[in-house]
Amino acid sequence: MKKLLIATQNPGKFREYKIILKDLAIEVVSLKDLNIKDKVKEDGKTYEENAIKKANFYSKLRGLPALGDDGGLEIDFLDGEPGIKSRRWPGHEATDEELIATILKKMKGVPFLQKGAQLLVVIALAFPKDSKVYVFEGVLRGFIAEKPIAQRYRGYPFRSIFYLPGKKKVFAQLSAKEEAEISHRKIAIDKALPILKGKFKI
Repeated sequence: MKKLLIATQNPGKFREYKIILKDLAIEVVSLKDLNIKDKVKEDGKTYEENAIKKANFYSKLRGLPALGDDGGLEIDFLDGEPGIKSRRWPGHEATDEELIATILKKMKGVPFLQKGAQLLVVIALAFPKDSKVYVFEGVLRGFIAEKPIAQRYRGYPFRSIFYLPGKKKVFAQLSAKEEAEISHRKIAIDKALPILKGKFKI
């Protein structure tokens, strides 16, 4: 079975892609599965630049098709922040709890209907012997909750405060199946399916 390398060190992100791609006749493998410890410096100015860097680097490293992504939370009231700044938004390499606290402080007193936000991801697909990298975007709209729920996903702080009106739940309350059905990564993968199916001949 043909392999697709998911270019992430984040086990939660890998698990999400594995669920989203489960119906395709391809083997989804992680950097850990292949004992890859090399890291890419994510110094791009856009999500797209970072996603392409990761996909290209790991595809060339192992001679496999690779999927890289980058994304973040964009809050309307804060003109799209934290956006690509993400971890360093408060001015230093912040913990999950610091990021949650920073958002709640900045959004204090803002009416709920002005708390619109989106989770945005850009995925890039790189294939050996193909000079073109294929890029797709996924956006999931929601609102910033008044306060975070107790549940946390390490490395995904914003999921504890991102409210989805259609589900009447905060993102972190979704099951893995629910998440894979509606997430911004699912939206991006749906757009990428024609390329994936064509390249893998499935």
